[in-house]
Amino acid sequence: MPSDFHETLVEDFRANGGRVGGPAENDRLLLLTTTGARSGAPHTVPLAYLRDGGERTLVIASAAGASRHPDWFHNLVANPRVTVEDGVFAYEAHAVVLDKADRDRAFARAAEADPGWADHQHRTARTLPVVALEPIPGPPNIPGATSPGAALRLLHDAFRRELALVRKEIAESGPELGAQLRVNCLTLCGGLHHHHAREDDAMFPFLAGSRPELAPVLHRLDREHRAIAALLDDIQSLVSAGPADPLHVLPEFDRLADELERHLAYEEEHVIPALNAPAS
Repeated sequence: MPSDFHETLVEDFRANGGRVGGPAENDRLLLLTTTGARSGAPHTVPLAYLRDGGERTLVIASAAGASRHPDWFHNLVANPRVTVEDGVFAYEAHAVVLDKADRDRAFARAAEADPGWADHQHRTARTLPVVALEPIPGPPNIPGATSPGAALRLLHDAFRRELALVRKEIAESGPELGAQLRVNCLTLCGGLHHHHAREDDAMFPFLAGSRPELAPVLHRLDREHRAIAALLDDIQSLVSAGPADPLHVLPEFDRLADELERHLAYEEEHVIPALNAPAS
């Protein structure tokens, strides 16, 4: 049975685009909906997750170090097709329990980034499973978006939050970036590259054809995309070769944060009204 705390967390998560208050305010959380192994009914739980590069996301069946695997883990073993909500997108995914070698590597990254995971493992004799959630291809679903402009703002706010989280992690890290933090950096950079590429390939050509008065705006946004891409490439070069010095990486993140916020604010000011305007 889900606890009242979990039910409240799920409600807050859905009502606030993935943001929650209290002790979990700065955690990376998702909602995982599984199918009950016995009941066949849907069950939704909030879970902390790990970036794994690309689109794959990892969750750990820790149950805070309890002696038994959590119910959601038994459910996805019985039926690996699950639904994931990440605060912006809701999507179907295939759950894969990692084998020993992959599990150990992923768990080591997690424990290095947050010793709480190691504490959970020390509390129990069972090996805490690590599960990869692999998106199943399909059309994007943004449940909280009431308009195309609202969808864009949700995406922007998700990037703002992730950038702030990664910057905080860099500022609070030791003398070098750990393995999971490097994955977080690279995943953020890859996500921004992908988002801007989709805008370049689809949204901007659509607006150029339907709203010719936006030509100067689109020209500026294109120029900013190229400037941001250069900053992302610099960060990727710094962190991809191995352990990196936070004192070198942090100024690059500050430059990225400043440039990106100016870009997002300008795009929201000029593009969102055009996206929301009735078709002529």
